[in-house]
Parts: sequence; structure tokens; C-alpha cells
Amino acid sequence: MERDDRGLMPISESVTDAAHYPADSVYARVEGAAQKLYVDALKVFPPDVKDALARARASETSANGIDVLDVMLETIDVAERDQNLVCQDTGTVVYWVEAGQDSPLELARIAAAVRRGTERATLEHPLRSNTVHPLTREHTRTNTGRFLPAMHYEFVEGRDVTLHCLPKGSGCENMSFLKMLVPADGVRGVKRFILDCLVEAAGKPCPPGICGVGLGGTADLCATLAKRALLRPIGRHNEDPVVAALEDELFALANELGIGPMGLGGATTLLALHIEHAHTHITQNPVAVCMQCWAARRASARVAPDGAIVYGF
Repeated sequence: MERDDRGLMPISESVTDAAHYPADSVYARVEGAAQKLYVDALKVFPPDVKDALARARASETSANGIDVLDVMLETIDVAERDQNLVCQDTGTVVYWVEAGQDSPLELARIAAAVRRGTERATLEHPLRSNTVHPLTREHTRTNTGRFLPAMHYEFVEGRDVTLHCLPKGSGCENMSFLKMLVPADGVRGVKRFILDCLVEAAGKPCPPGICGVGLGGTADLCATLAKRALLRPIGRHNEDPVVAALEDELFALANELGIGPMGLGGATTLLALHIEHAHTHITQNPVAVCMQCWAARRASARVAPDGAIVYGF
């Protein structure tokens, strides 16, 4: 499928009008879009990830690895055929919102609509809910809660608002790491930390998946960048050639670790390694790693001011 000028692969232009608003309200459409995005992300596999798994299957040399990759590809086919979930873990829902600087839409109302859409997807589909209080472990049963779904905002040119939905399963999310390196650690220290994280993660994040790396910024920005890196389609490098070269080097090294599919050994530990970077303080160099599992689920929707919506990845 061809991507448009913003990198979205079109799926359809249909949208579900939601309750809580007049039928002609753009926020009703945003709510319906959020509901659809969450469910679609759990069922419809991104083409770039599916292609990467097929390439991994063709090049894998381990018998165990081949067997595991065959099961993964069959799981994708069954999910698409039967309109079923790719994985039972419906994840913690994360949204990136790209807001056009000239958009008339109000971000606070968009955030509220996204939350309601997430709740509706959970209750009406229905989906397994995962959200609990961090101390009492009391369950919300809606996949929403205090500060959930997690929302990140970026401002871009234009009048549209684009929603990127990233349901993040717990197995891979638990394999998240942050270290505050110092300049004396150098590039060698950055490489060592990332590879050490992959070795520690081993089979726990259900490889082969995507390794998202944040480099620079502050501790919180660095961790956010590591997760943002998971949204990038496989095959698209960082625009900085120095960073892109490091992506290639680390990706090759990661696949020499022998961890393999589901940690059972093989030549395919990662499908991709993506780095997002920011400038940082002269006395520090934070590095974050955020793992994504083989079911690298994501879905996107671009919302025009008149409520027209285009879905994609």
C-alpha cells in the first residue's frame, strides 16, 4: 500500500459516530475514531511489521526460530481471517497526538473524546481491561484511569489532528530501561548499555520485536523518545545520518546475540532498532530502551477540521 505525504497507509475513510455529542460534532467522530483505533490496533497487523516477520522467517537458520516464526505468521492470518485479537494482552493504551498548529479543534476535548472512545472499546467490544491502582491494585475495568490512556502531544504544520494508538503489552513494557550516562562514557557506553538491556530482556518481551531507543534530552524526555521510536515504520531510519549509522550497527549486533524468536535461539532477535534523539546537557547523556514485542501493534487516524477521518498505520 502507498503511504500519503504524512506516512499513513490508508485503510478506509469510514468512521463511527459516537454518543455524548450531536451527530454532526467532530468530537463525536474523534471518540468513534479512538474506539475503532484501539480495536483495530489489536486485530489488524501493520503491513511493515508483517513483511519484516516474513523476511525474518526466510532468513532464520534455527529450527526453533523457524517454528516460532511460523506460529506468529499463522497467528496473524487467523486474527485477520476471524477478526480476532492477535494477543490476549490488550495492553496499556498510549496515544500520540499530532496537532496541526492551525487546527480549530480543542485538545482538551480531543483528550476527553479519546478517553471515552477507549472506555467504549473496552466495554462494548469487549476487551480485557488491565488498569489498576498502583498500590491497592483496585481495577477500573475500563482500560482508563488516572492519567490513562497515556497521552503525548506534538505540534505540526497544518489543520489536521492525527491520533497514533499504541497498545503496549506488559511483557515488553516491563523490559524498559533508563540510565543517566555521562559524556565520559562516550558512544561506547551507549552501545554497551543498549546491548546489556537486550541481553537482560532476553525472551521476556516476546521477540523478535522492535527496540526503541531514546538518546539525549532529560530523563523523562529520553524515556518518551524511546517509546515514540516504536511508532516509526520498519525500514525508516533516523534522519540524522550519524544516528542512522548507529541504528544499523546496533541492529546487526543485536541479531548476533543468539536470543532468537521467543528467546529460544536463532538469528532474529529484533525486527528493527529505532533511535529518537534530542540535544542534552553538556554534563549528561541519558539513554532509554523501550522494547516492543513481535505483535508490534499500532494504528493511526487523521482527523480533518470538518470531521473527515482517514485511518492507517
